[in-house]
Amino acid sequence: MASRARVRAPELIGKGGWLNTGDKELTLSDLRGRIVVLDFWTFCCVNCLHVLDELRALEERHRDTVVIIGVHSPKFVHEAEHQAVVDAVERYEVEHPVLDDPELATWKQYAVRAWPTLVVIDPEGYVVAQHAGEGHAHAIEKLVEELEAAHTAKGTLRRGDGPYVPPEPVATDLRFPGKAVRLPHGGFLVSDTTRHQLVELAADGEQVLRRIGSGERGLTPDSFNEPQGLALLPDGRVAVADTVNHALRVLDPESGTLETVAGTGTQWWQGSPTSGPAREVALSSPWDLAWWRDRLWIAMAGVHQLWTYDPATGTVEVAAGTTNEGLVDGPAAEAWFAQPSGLAASGERLWVADSETSAVRWVEPDESGDGYVVRTAAGTGLFDFGHRDGPAGQALLQHPLGVTALPDGSVAVADTYNHALRRYDPASGEVTTLATDLREPSAAVLAGDDIVVVESARHRLTRLRLPEEAVRVEAVAHHTRRAATPVAPGALRLEVVFQAPAGQKLDTRYGPSTRLLVSATPPELLAEGAGAGTDLARDLVLADGVTEGVLHVSAMAASCDDAPDIEYPACHVHQQDWGVPVEVSEGGAARLGLVLAGLDAE
Repeated sequence: MASRARVRAPELIGKGGWLNTGDKELTLSDLRGRIVVLDFWTFCCVNCLHVLDELRALEERHRDTVVIIGVHSPKFVHEAEHQAVVDAVERYEVEHPVLDDPELATWKQYAVRAWPTLVVIDPEGYVVAQHAGEGHAHAIEKLVEELEAAHTAKGTLRRGDGPYVPPEPVATDLRFPGKAVRLPHGGFLVSDTTRHQLVELAADGEQVLRRIGSGERGLTPDSFNEPQGLALLPDGRVAVADTVNHALRVLDPESGTLETVAGTGTQWWQGSPTSGPAREVALSSPWDLAWWRDRLWIAMAGVHQLWTYDPATGTVEVAAGTTNEGLVDGPAAEAWFAQPSGLAASGERLWVADSETSAVRWVEPDESGDGYVVRTAAGTGLFDFGHRDGPAGQALLQHPLGVTALPDGSVAVADTYNHALRRYDPASGEVTTLATDLREPSAAVLAGDDIVVVESARHRLTRLRLPEEAVRVEAVAHHTRRAATPVAPGALRLEVVFQAPAGQKLDTRYGPSTRLLVSATPPELLAEGAGAGTDLARDLVLADGVTEGVLHVSAMAASCDDAPDIEYPACHVHQQDWGVPVEVSEGGAARLGLVLAGLDAE
């Protein structure tokens, strides 16, 4: 095994305490002799959810030698609430101990800069690897096998049961429902996300008429994997965003038959096709659906895009977004989204809940009528959020997951992390509050003069009367609080550290195997160095007069198995986006190092 830096792992601390341990507090000394994988995550982050799924197989195969510890490190204010973390651990079926670290204490000790980040600790308590972003499960598996062999030989590996203690199950008709659609007979179909089923409810929104799906994770004619969005098709069938299966399914409510119409069952990666026969093109965490302009539109949360599916031709294609994460309006092909998670069609507009930018946006035909343009109604970017009514340019939301078109042309917003239902009125340009004291509302549907809200964390549908006037609430504004990195004025050397995992090499068969995209908020922060390139290092120049901001860095690297006896080597894509708050000051650093994979020497 290659020599690695001997860095003693800092202790695990977090004011929120431990989950999934039977109320026992864990220390690294309790885990000595085991291989420990720390997963720094937050439940708003779709990339973190991808990593949770990547780790499931590793967790199962090495259950007697590996202990995975989730370190929950919040971005949004709501994510610092302990009960919200408890809910998220159950919602996403996290089957390992989780440390609730609301003040980012352990995040700081390990110098983490991005969600998600994985840190591997060997049985003697030393950090041996760090990986930011997705796509590292294969590399960690190889490293685990090396560590198992090396520490078995040394006598320092301890096998046996891990510290995971499952929570007691709770009996409810729904468990963290995601989305709902009203059926022609007046009842509701609900995606019962955590139980991997669809549930049909009567018109009262309470009586269960039937359950669809086995309740086990899978991509079979009788199974789902964390389904979310639902949309009625013109032929009366229901399209289902089968999120963790990365697939679109179609349900015939009359016969109960379920058909997969799009997706391969595997996750889309950079370089994969973005159009073509729907069953041959991979998708990435489709979260919501809407029928608009003779197509099924897909909120592709996993790649920050909108796609469409055309049932007539059986094809899919990208409709808007670049895969870069952020808030950029303009022509659809140039716009940036950030985990679009809710869709609603209304005339010539397709409304979008853009969750990570806490924004409400819309798509409409451009002047030519042949393309589309993206615009923002409310929301300013990745790091500003809150609960503030008023003119849309000043209004704030917090991680909305759903939008519902209202009869008067306005749109209701499931303002999820504010536990509220909000309304944006294009006529007045105002954002108001319709209802509060909901619990993580994730969607809503109209039912006559009422609006029925999916209260995901209360495991129910809640019927509300649409009021004549909005409820006023006290304005609150927040900004994501992470310690800014002091950087020196002028020249700044940006270096993204990437070491190909053992047994692999950079894949250069089709040109450069790496990509680096750099931008800033505000854009004026960078005098030089913004834009795309293939080198993972870049010389930036910070502009005079701008004293603080956020550097947005997106990196990707592709590596393949490197052995002459492998006829068809497996290739792996590693990618991550960072938002690094910086403070320009004399004496600050002239170099900014970010770890994609490996260990930074500094």
